[in-house]
Amino acid sequence: MGSPDFSVPALRALHLAGHEIAAVYTQPPKPAGRGQKETPCPVHRAALELGLAVRTPARVRRDAAEHVAFAALDLDVAVVAAYGLILPPAMLAAPRRGCLNIHASLLPRWRGAGPIQAAILAGDSESGITIMQMEEGLDTGPMLLAEATPIGPRTTTPALHDALAEIGARLILRALTENPPATPQPEAGVTYAPKLSKADGRLDWTQPAEALDRRIRALTPWPGCFFQAGEEVLRVHEAEPVAGEGPPGTLLAPDTVACGQGALRLLRLQRPGRAAMPTADLLRGFSLPAPLP
Repeated sequence: MGSPDFSVPALRALHLAGHEIAAVYTQPPKPAGRGQKETPCPVHRAALELGLAVRTPARVRRDAAEHVAFAALDLDVAVVAAYGLILPPAMLAAPRRGCLNIHASLLPRWRGAGPIQAAILAGDSESGITIMQMEEGLDTGPMLLAEATPIGPRTTTPALHDALAEIGARLILRALTENPPATPQPEAGVTYAPKLSKADGRLDWTQPAEALDRRIRALTPWPGCFFQAGEEVLRVHEAEPVAGEGPPGTLLAPDTVACGQGALRLLRLQRPGRAAMPTADLLRGFSLPAPLP
């Protein structure tokens, strides 16, 4: 049970290992692209390539018919990875070994919807994967396995996402074959990763440059970071903190903005309706207003 790219390595690993996959549950196809054509999600496409049966219910929480259909699969276990729908008690209890979740953090830190971005935003030195037994609470279930991976000073969400997806695929195979004992999550150290919105991408120059750099690395490609430059909104795809002092928003160089602490050099920018490009190339025909709001 999964939908985005994060879930695909686990699906492929389960199939390659020879596990009998009774069904693949994904989010329904959604309109995408200029033509708004109904497009299957990455897990849906991968399942079709593997010749697996796919189910795409729009809702499962209060749909008794879906509960019955799920129970009829007579499962040993359900593997859940970023499915996107909340499973009700009837479905959680249906498989003989319950539902196992591949969660992209070292629980109990960063329960919730955006654990990868939250770890980078907070400046954590590591993240990881936790395989947990699902229950009704939000990522509160007991833990079966966990593995950490470092977060470096230039780690981005796409890089961490891919590393964690591969770890998750490896750990879920171990969980199924080794059947490790479940350990309750500690009460200390619980944090929550909220769902992100486009507004979270606005850069506030009064913040320290290192914090803004983390925000750009965490929120690229989605929802993306941006700032107002005159009448245009520019997206920031890459930047780096550098030494510098001045009132926040002041241009210390054509590509460098003073922040609440230190300065931020803008490395790749994007104007509306155009492709992202190195800032030096963009500034050949465009100047940043000073100071930036």
